[in-house]
Parts: sequence; structure tokens; C-alpha cells
Amino acid sequence: MSSSMLQFVRLSAAMPEKRDAEARKLDFDEIYRRFQRPQASAQASRCEQCGIPFCQIHCPLQNNIPDWLMLAAGGRLEEAYRVSSATNTFPEICGRICPQDRLCEGSCVLEQSGHGTVSIGAVEKFITDNAWDEGWVQGPKPVAERRQSIGIIGAGPGGLAAAEALRGRGFQVHIYDRHDRAGGLLVYGIPGFKLEKDVVERRTKLLADSGVVFHLNFEVGRDASLDDLRRKHAALLIATGVYQPRPLSIPGATLPGVHKALDYLIASNRAGFGEEVDPGLSAKDKTVVVIGGGDTAMDCVRTAVRQGAKSVSCLYRRDRANMPGSQREVKHAEEEGVTFVWQTAPEVLTGDKQVTGVTCVKMHLGVADSSGRQTPTVIEGSHTTEPADFVISALGFEPEDLPQMFGAPDLTVTRWGTLKVDAALMTSLPGVFAAGDIVRGASLVVWAIKDGRDAADSIERYLEAKSPRQAAAE
Repeated sequence: MSSSMLQFVRLSAAMPEKRDAEARKLDFDEIYRRFQRPQASAQASRCEQCGIPFCQIHCPLQNNIPDWLMLAAGGRLEEAYRVSSATNTFPEICGRICPQDRLCEGSCVLEQSGHGTVSIGAVEKFITDNAWDEGWVQGPKPVAERRQSIGIIGAGPGGLAAAEALRGRGFQVHIYDRHDRAGGLLVYGIPGFKLEKDVVERRTKLLADSGVVFHLNFEVGRDASLDDLRRKHAALLIATGVYQPRPLSIPGATLPGVHKALDYLIASNRAGFGEEVDPGLSAKDKTVVVIGGGDTAMDCVRTAVRQGAKSVSCLYRRDRANMPGSQREVKHAEEEGVTFVWQTAPEVLTGDKQVTGVTCVKMHLGVADSSGRQTPTVIEGSHTTEPADFVISALGFEPEDLPQMFGAPDLTVTRWGTLKVDAALMTSLPGVFAAGDIVRGASLVVWAIKDGRDAADSIERYLEAKSPRQAAAE
């Protein structure tokens, strides 16, 4: 073990400098500055190098966090990047947007013992951004080309992770996506103050330069059926994510001024690219109420602040401790002036030709349900009305009806509408695999990356088993 480690006994936990709330409310730039090399090395050196690394165990990708922290602490940054990127296709993205407080950092032994967690995400971001600066980040370079082509439907994190792995093994990879830019929700769903778009664009450019072919503005079911793509490619991967918003099923939900979270965030991100968008999707000078408590709700409230909303409130039916979103995001939002109205649920959206308010009821948290979270129940006679002329519904996402959209009635789904797959991530259609949210339901980017990498492994095994002679010849 390096003598530079175990420095938590003399060094306090620290994050990179965070921009002042009043300043960051004026733009969509990321809110944290980048660690400088001495800071990154010092924070990495706080790692306890545990015999049982709970940070790694609780990372979906099983990233070898203690090893690359030790390398970073010793100034061996290129080696740190190699170790980090061996298990993570996009470490600079995960370093920015993973909810580390719920995963690696929240599981850190130092955090549990009261010494303050190692700043794993910030060090990960520094290592990879430095690698980009130094020219160490390279696209996949196959040793030999294979004739077999793989089609990937969806250019989000799961599809991109699979593409990188498959291209590195010599397959001809084609990605089909309905949007005009690759990246999926990394580009159009997540705001720039969490993930600046050039970070995603440099990755997709690297893949394109490595031979991955992108077919953008391409909708399966409109431009080609699933069967058309099956005939064209040796195997397919469906990595579309889940885009169907859960409905806000209360009176007044269709009033003008009531918006779906994803419509709102896509419009904001498109405006950030300099495109003209519907001015009705801007929160400028509006009294905004966001309904929901997940990370998407946090993205919406913080976007509304930056658009110049008159006020921004977030209604959530449980308390702070039981909300699904990152506690760090809640803190950032509070710093930026967002008001949280806890244990409050909407019952009616009021208004005639335009939404004017949200009639709410207070909730009591009762016994825990099967998930372990306390069940909210209505407190009778506790109705109040929150004024609002701009309401955003951020209740999460469900799968679209892919069998109907793709013209593939034999594509089997679960009772939740997600694609049914076997242990190898193959769907009910031979040679058609699926990964990411469309299999597991709305989840984290890091899980989509893991699923994409796993799907790439399964696709390679499937093709080699199907055509061993061809695989050997190639």
C-alpha cells in the first residue's frame, strides 16, 4: 500500500469549489469547478484502502475505486485513467451525474464512521478530464475487422456503451436514434448545469471517428420496421430508454400551462443549442410549481430558476428523508431559491383557460410498504392552494408500447411494459437483445452503461455460437 494513503486522519473531506448560488442561477454552466491536481491527489489520498471496498461493491459497474484513487494520489494519472475506464465507458459523465451520495460515496467506510466520504465522483471527473487534456482518451481500435454488423436502437448511454464495446471487437456498428443528436437523455434530458453538452459530444464524436455509424432522425416503425433491421444486421440491441411520462391523473391536468417534465427539459436543452423553441415552454416570469420528488423534478426546478421564474416550488407527498432524488440536488436547489413543500400532494389544478393554482392536501406518513418506505395517507381537512401559472408534472417515466411502435407484435413485454429478456439479455425474438431502462424501468445512467456493456458481451457470444467458423475466420 502506498504510504500516501490513509490521509483522512489529517485531511478533511472536501469537494471542488462550488460556484456561488446567485452567480450560477444566471447560466447553465456546471456548478462545480474542477479539482486542480494537488487537490485531487490530496482528496484521493484520504482513501482508507479497505479490505472490503464497499464503494466498489455498491457501484453498479464494480469500478475498482480504491486502486484508481491510490494511483491518483501518487500522481500516476494515466494509469488511474486506464483503471477507471477499464470498467466504465464514460467515467467523466458518471463523475458528474451519478448520485454518489446514494452509491459509492454513501457507502464509503469513512462516511459511515463520521470522517466524511472520499470525494470519489470529483476525483473521477478530474482523472478523465485530465486524460482528455493529455490526449490519453482514444476511441475503440479493433485488432481485426469483422463482417458482421450490429444494429443498436437508441443512442443513449446504454446504446453508446454497447457500441463502444462492440466496435472495439471489430463489429460493424450502426446506431439508430429518433433525435437529431446522439446522447439520448444525456443531451436532451439532463440540464447543462449537471452535464455540459460538449462532454457528451466529444464522446459521440470519438465513436463516430472510430467507425460507429449514426443514423439520426431515424424512427423504427416509421423509417424501417424492426424486421427490416433484423434482416440488415446480424444482431440487434434495443436500448431506447423509457420516455412515456407517468400521467398526472387529477382534474385540470390538461389545462394550458401544465407541462410534462421531458417536454420542458428538451425545450430548455434545445434552446441551449441555439435553436428556436416554443416560448410557452419557458418559465421566465412565471410562478412555477413542480410536482414530484425524483431527480427529474430537481432538474426541472433548477432549470426554472435559471430561466428567470418569479418563484419555484416543489410539491412532494413524502418528506425529505423519503424522497427518491439525490439529497445533494435538493441542497443545490434550496441554495438557488427553490421552496420545497413536503408531505403535500396535488388534488386539483385550478383555472379556466389557464392554470392558476394547485389545490393540495397534506399527507401523513404511515407504516412502511413493501419497499420499506412509509405510505403517505391524506390528512382530512388540510387543503391549501398554491398559486401557479406554470405547472410541471415530473412523476417519472414508463415504457412506450414498443411492439406497436416497431411493428413487432411478437416482441414480448412484461406487465410493466418493459421488454422481457432472458439471462443473456435476449428478447423473445432470436438475435434481438435489450438493455437499460427499457428492461429495468427508469433508472440511473450508470446502470444503463452496465447493461450496455453486458449486452455487448452477450451479443458477441451469441454470434460466435451461431457462426463459429465465420467468427474464427474473422
